[in-house]
Amino acid sequence: MTAYVDSSALLKRYVREPDSDEAALLLAADPVLVTSWVTVTEVRRNVARLVRPEHLAELRRQITSDLDRFALVVADQVVCESAANIAEQLGVGSLDAIHLASARRLQVVGLSFITFDLRQAQAARSLGFNVLGV
Repeated sequence: MTAYVDSSALLKRYVREPDSDEAALLLAADPVLVTSWVTVTEVRRNVARLVRPEHLAELRRQITSDLDRFALVVADQVVCESAANIAEQLGVGSLDAIHLASARRLQVVGLSFITFDLRQAQAARSLGFNVLGV
């Protein structure tokens, strides 16, 4: 099985938030995890904003190590054009649209989409993904 992991789900691995335990269980339950390269930027930005500076270097190493075990989708022309269409049709933000387009690019039947962002979850469901998290 394969699961696409949105930044909101991965962030819970590094910053204690509501649903962090559920996110950890979902990430551990699937042997094949995929995300977009934009997740690197989103997660590192939010970690830097939310944690104490003395913890940042260790968390950066952990993020890099964790993402080395993910398959990463490049936001190439195909993904960006698909994201533009999704954004226009569903009214989601640019980064959410890139995540949805990246997941769609995989063309995996029954793909799970792990997110803790309610608006992202609604959009993912409307595109036919099996949403986990919210």
